[in-house]
Amino acid sequence: MTHFPKEFLLGASTAAHQVEGNNTNSDCWAMEHMEHTSYVEPSLDAVDHYNRYEEDIKLMAEAGLNAYRFSLEWARIEPEEGVFSKEAVEHYRSVIRCCRKYGVEPVVTLHHFSSPIWLISKGGWEAETTIDDFARYTRYVIEKLGDEINYICTINEANMGLQITAIAERYKRQMMAQMAKAQETAGKDDADGTVQVGINLQKMMEEQKEAAEENKKVFGVEKVANFTSVRSVESDILVMKAHQAAKEVIRELAPQIQVGLTLSLHDMQAVQAGGEPFAEEEWENEFTHYLPYIQNDDFLGVQNYTRSLFGPEGGMPSPEGAELTQMNYEVYPEALEHVIRKVAENFKGTLLVTENGIATDDDSRRVAFIEKALEGVQNCIQDGIPVKGYFHWSLLDNFEWQKGYSMTFGLIAVDRSTQTRIPKKSLTYLGSFR
Repeated sequence: MTHFPKEFLLGASTAAHQVEGNNTNSDCWAMEHMEHTSYVEPSLDAVDHYNRYEEDIKLMAEAGLNAYRFSLEWARIEPEEGVFSKEAVEHYRSVIRCCRKYGVEPVVTLHHFSSPIWLISKGGWEAETTIDDFARYTRYVIEKLGDEINYICTINEANMGLQITAIAERYKRQMMAQMAKAQETAGKDDADGTVQVGINLQKMMEEQKEAAEENKKVFGVEKVANFTSVRSVESDILVMKAHQAAKEVIRELAPQIQVGLTLSLHDMQAVQAGGEPFAEEEWENEFTHYLPYIQNDDFLGVQNYTRSLFGPEGGMPSPEGAELTQMNYEVYPEALEHVIRKVAENFKGTLLVTENGIATDDDSRRVAFIEKALEGVQNCIQDGIPVKGYFHWSLLDNFEWQKGYSMTFGLIAVDRSTQTRIPKKSLTYLGSFR
């Protein structure tokens, strides 16, 4: 085993809505409780990280980890437009200081999928006003906490909307096929497994009409443009502008903070002749076209879980007999090294692996995944690629969005009947690389 340098950030990640519990002012909470919801269950108390964060941070430190990537919840900090919660921001100050207490570097994400209900009622992530709203929220956070933070990810997986749009279009094409066999394939083809977030695409598509009516009652708009909605080209650029606006605020108020965003990236592989143009197009959509908006960032957060395969007709399924995760991703830890190398061809700043992991109930497979993934990271470092950190997804078994609690990504299991933490062998195994 090769150990990472002392200054290397080795840790794990979480997202506020997935772990904190009772995030009642967010769009996700509202959607979980709708009659025509695509969530299989509501988050409720989640894993109560809001109250148990010190226990969780201490477990990380005792295992040998020295960094923790977590998100602030916009809907807690600004529950009403222009109205900020001192209690919420002080809570996050306590989390940051708890990290310092245990020798863990806090890496803060300002937005990880969930948004305030009031933002969605104004048009959400299709509304130009969101750029200024996000900048105002960022300004408040930096004014209050800027001197406590060294690293900020403005937006998690800024490209997620386009990925969801692509698979939604594919699903529509399948559903339009009239042959029984094609319809059966549409029902069973888990298009969800091609996007790196827990969604229930089939139910979303089937209940659009009913959901639109309920949206008007809950949000005041028929089309809810939350962060993980199907996204227009204009909205894709809007997200980048929101990132840039937040970055300007951070550099104005706290220039010592290293700032970037994170992208969800697949290892694009043309495995049959003729697949190369499709792989190149997907990489352009997923990464390259964002370069003008991120080239002056201090770092880029690389998030990878698997690969995408292409042949002469376009995307291909996982190989016959391939091991799949609970999320229907192919188990392919080698993808991380490939993606880091591909990103480094064009992005010359620091790279942080801000998410990488596996949904499985067999922790021995998680250990094997970590071993291979970290071997790839170390190969990249040896070749001079500036990878400065690795954050495993996730610290805790948590709420995987529309998939609920059935997806187990965590280094720590949680008995939700008692909220008891049960560290897995993978936690100490990851820490042993320091």
